[in-house]
Amino acid sequence: MSILNFSCVDGDRLDTDTAYKLLVGCVVPRPIAWITSVSETGCVNVAPFSSYNYVATSPPMLAVNIAMRASDGSIKDTARNIEANGEFVVNVSTEENLELVHRSAQEFPPDVSEAEMLGLELLPSRHVRAPRIAIAPVQMECRLDQIVMLGRGINRLFIGEVVAFHLRDDVYRDGRVDSARLRPLSRLGGPNYAALGEIFERPMLQRPPGGEGWSG
Repeated sequence: MSILNFSCVDGDRLDTDTAYKLLVGCVVPRPIAWITSVSETGCVNVAPFSSYNYVATSPPMLAVNIAMRASDGSIKDTARNIEANGEFVVNVSTEENLELVHRSAQEFPPDVSEAEMLGLELLPSRHVRAPRIAIAPVQMECRLDQIVMLGRGINRLFIGEVVAFHLRDDVYRDGRVDSARLRPLSRLGGPNYAALGEIFERPMLQRPPGGEGWSG
């Protein structure tokens, strides 16, 4: 067997920029939360975040890490809105919406709505003030549960309870979401995005909540 060489980088000695580059290159692919929130003046903000995942199932909960702006260390509009209102919507980003998702990442002034600038049609939510993005096949209304300060204070983890799932009929069948039909978009390191790619099926070895995929 050939001998492989490895580079070892000590995490506790890294500056923020270097740590970020390593993390986004190693933790891949990352799902993208396309978040809608509303400012105290009623301006609808739209922004994508790829440091995101589900963290609980009873009740269903999502978590998204929102860092301070790298340019000046200020709080991002999404974080400010969620903290002020305690509500937001996670819209699932897909391949067909890549360009709009990407363009919504640019920085606009707080009083400028990305939804208006990008021509995004919005739908009213059932339980929260923040609207849903119509072209997203899955939209999850969330109420803020808690905010956790992380590390040196640059990052904050926003944990929200999903109070409503909105699921388009073509991706939601027999009580489950069809990932192949959903065609979710993900982030890689640097400027790169990725599609779902090939799907590998294997029998479940432990029974998950609800028995999804379980035949034991």
